[in-house]
Amino acid sequence: MSFRIRPVTNDDFQAVYEMAKLTGGGFTNLPPDRGALVEKLVRSEEAFAREADTQSDDCFMMVLENKDTGQIRGTCQIFGQVGTKQPFYSYRITTLTQTSKELGRTFRAEMLNLVTDLESSSEVGGLFLHPGERAGGLGLLLARSRYLFIRQHRARFGPRLIAELRGVIDEAGGSAFWDAIAGKFFGMNFQEADEFNAMHGTQFIADLMPKTPIYTAMLPETARSVMGIPHPSGRAAMKMLEREGFAFESYIDIFDGGPTMIAQTDQVRTIRDAKQYRFVGTLEDWDGEQLMLSTGHLNNFRACYGYLSFEEGDRVRLDPQSAELLEIREGDTLFAIGR
Repeated sequence: MSFRIRPVTNDDFQAVYEMAKLTGGGFTNLPPDRGALVEKLVRSEEAFAREADTQSDDCFMMVLENKDTGQIRGTCQIFGQVGTKQPFYSYRITTLTQTSKELGRTFRAEMLNLVTDLESSSEVGGLFLHPGERAGGLGLLLARSRYLFIRQHRARFGPRLIAELRGVIDEAGGSAFWDAIAGKFFGMNFQEADEFNAMHGTQFIADLMPKTPIYTAMLPETARSVMGIPHPSGRAAMKMLEREGFAFESYIDIFDGGPTMIAQTDQVRTIRDAKQYRFVGTLEDWDGEQLMLSTGHLNNFRACYGYLSFEEGDRVRLDPQSAELLEIREGDTLFAIGR
């Protein structure tokens, strides 16, 4: 397999822009807007160049590259710390229990509370795989390469990791959840708000969104039925997150009601279980299980699938193709985990 993960560069702009146009809306981290994408690539370049090994408002953007053809076929992102420059809003679904002795009845009312509980978390997001490459485990490579990057740069990320999944959007690109709540206060439809958020951030939410709890019983069934439900295209991503140790803890997106998945960073399976080795050379014959591999610091980060031969202690050899994809040299540190 000639695919690898590496940091995005300015030369990748057109390919990333073409992929952004394929997302179909509701994909805030990959907006089909040239100006917003240029800003994102600049922000990523600054994050990879930042020398201080501390958590900050970084956006690390990486791409899936076919090394043989030079084609860019996917992208993923990691955010070092959310809510540093603008509030990071979520709705939390809670239950209020009330009892009337006179009626002899107890009522449990479900409510939406506008919160910033998840601020200072690190976030994985922006995962998009070109429709022509959705086979061979490439989506898994994109997703888990982010955790290997975090493992190799642990001090740059917080103790909690979140992932926001796109919510249910209708065929016309609208959101029943948005229409039932925020649409009544902002004078714009979901697509307009989503595009504005992608380019300008969430401050307009703080300015106009009502801060009082919302009783979900007051919402139409079309809105209640999609709360915490991922878009059909995101169901596989939700299962991947669950396998890594993420869980839905009743936080949902304020735009489309999609679920926010949460995990303790050090308990994410790939971060916790990846093993560290020292590369000592290549081998011509190999067998056994194909592994997920990564190496390199910041701009030199690379990840791919490959085969290992284990030698004495922490020494390993690689098949020549994966060694070439990783651009690894003898003595370099290598991380590996099973698929």
